[in-house]
Amino acid sequence: MTEQTAPLRDLLNYCREEQEAAQRQLSELQALIRQTSTDVERLAQRSLHLTNQIKQMESRLENIPTAEIIETYQSAMDVQKRLWLMRGQLEKFQGLEAHLQRYLEALDRILSMLALAQEAASTSRPGAESSLIVRLFEAQEQERQRLVRQLHDGPAQALTNLVLQAEICERLFQRDPERAKAELAALKSAVVETFQRMREFLFDIRPMSLDDLGLVPTVRRYVETLKDKVKFSLTLQISGEERRLAAYQEAALFRIIQELLTNVRLHAQASQAVVRLAFQPQGVRLEVEDNGVGFDVEEALANAPRRKTIGLTSIRQWVEMLGGQLSISSAPGKGTRVAIFLPS
Repeated sequence: MTEQTAPLRDLLNYCREEQEAAQRQLSELQALIRQTSTDVERLAQRSLHLTNQIKQMESRLENIPTAEIIETYQSAMDVQKRLWLMRGQLEKFQGLEAHLQRYLEALDRILSMLALAQEAASTSRPGAESSLIVRLFEAQEQERQRLVRQLHDGPAQALTNLVLQAEICERLFQRDPERAKAELAALKSAVVETFQRMREFLFDIRPMSLDDLGLVPTVRRYVETLKDKVKFSLTLQISGEERRLAAYQEAALFRIIQELLTNVRLHAQASQAVVRLAFQPQGVRLEVEDNGVGFDVEEALANAPRRKTIGLTSIRQWVEMLGGQLSISSAPGKGTRVAIFLPS
């Protein structure tokens, strides 16, 4: 092993160790998910039993001691509280499972790319290998930071709020039943909202439909969902004979669409944008075009390394690693069009 390829060897070893550790974590998490699912099912059955018991009691309240009624209602509240918590915990575990699976897929792609880089190391220009290593590490850390922020700001905070609301209901149950009923209604709405946000969060991390149905249905759903959240008109155009692509190609194209539309949403100040996905005999062509403020392409690409953000530079690297082609057309006040071609 030459001095030039030593850093590449170290990175390969590091990624393999990360892969083994992530696989162990995934196995442990999946065992925990199975146990939690069993607990949730048991609590759900217990909750149903108590609910039926309460309904039966309500038809003959005058014949039942007050202490028994209170005890039954308290048991039902306790079971429901634990059921909400366990379901929230299960959804959190499932979200982490999706993240680990996506992380393992990313590691697989990285290891494949590193193997190719190792083969080409003898002909690489000085410093190219180090640059690749830095980019891979930065991409990995950026993805981790993004997921941690999303977990903290979204599901974790929402679940904490649900616990607090459940505790309020518990305290109010005996003192003010009417207010407790109102709080329970509010709690139910909060649970539904949290569940929806969790589903959106899991979709952003790794849409299950990407594996089950493929790129086109997943992009359609994403665009339809995004239409309700953005202030510009968003259109999706599909042409050619639709077909499934390699899993890594579908994942890459979906992430690129996500990133480009995020750029439109945050920076373009556009009134309309269009996503075009064309299936061609030799490959797939993706275009994302908007009528926004535009930018100086050369200046943006030159300044991107200092900002250390995921953007056009990272997209260009992804496309190059997949053997594709990228073109960016933009100018101040002229909108932006990003075109990508990935060979089949």
